Amino acid sequence: MVSVEDQSPPQWFRDALAQSGQPGRVDVNGASIAYRSWGEPDTPGVVLIHGGMANQNWWDHIAPFLASGRRVVTLDLAGHGDSDRRSEYRFEEFIDEVLAVASAGRIAGPPILVGHSMGGIVAYAASARCPEQIAGVIVFDSPVRDMTPEERAMRADITAHPPRIYPTVEAAVARYRLVPAQNYAEPYILEHVGRQSLREVDGGWGRKFDQNRMGRSNSRQLEGTVAGTAVAYFRSENGIVDDDLLDRMRPMLGPDAWVIDLPEAGHHPMFDQPIAMITGIRTVLAAWRR
Repeated sequence: MVSVEDQSPPQWFRDALAQSGQPGRVDVNGASIAYRSWGEPDTPGVVLIHGGMANQNWWDHIAPFLASGRRVVTLDLAGHGDSDRRSEYRFEEFIDEVLAVASAGRIAGPPILVGHSMGGIVAYAASARCPEQIAGVIVFDSPVRDMTPEERAMRADITAHPPRIYPTVEAAVARYRLVPAQNYAEPYILEHVGRQSLREVDGGWGRKFDQNRMGRSNSRQLEGTVAGTAVAYFRSENGIVDDDLLDRMRPMLGPDAWVIDLPEAGHHPMFDQPIAMITGIRTVLAAWRR
């Protein structure tokens, strides 16, 4: 369990948050999808895709460090953050949303997709199903062929609890937790993301995700598929993907996939190893550019 502590953020983090990105919205299959963009418009770029129960603010301290010489776009998938909710959620529509914000955010040509956890599954699914529209995918600690821990927790929460409402912002931030829990998260990152993950509701403050979003019905939806683009897969050393699951995933990633262990990282590396995460993404992007 991670607690929020009083710790002054380092300068690099403050500098990143000062570059808040240009907001926008685009309609995708009847839902208004919120996104932001950094960097020079009409240049090649990347789309950063958050995990389940998360939102685009998880990338606030990551995105600005990727925007030199490229366009960077983040989004709130439907049912998350400030985007509209749907009556049901399907991978096909998540992929449509990612491609739509890449275009609306003025990325030139097919984007590279960077996804964490459930967002990694969305990135992989796009690579397998429409490779001609994707330049490559970078995945962080995503089970790909199995249900994510966020999805399991969401299913359990639906049956066990109504949506939680907190009386104040401070009370909600104090109770903000990562799913699954990990040994460490930088307190200033946890506090920032916790604040940005709230919306005002009747009676107080609630989380910015649709608790009725059931996620994928099972892992068979992607069985038998293979990535159709270049793949770089980062496995967190203290994450959720063990050797057995990784071995079962390898045929799906393709024979030329790069598989890299991220030292000391938990399932949510943007919280405990953000600089290593930025370095990993920038290294892959530079290699692919060459």
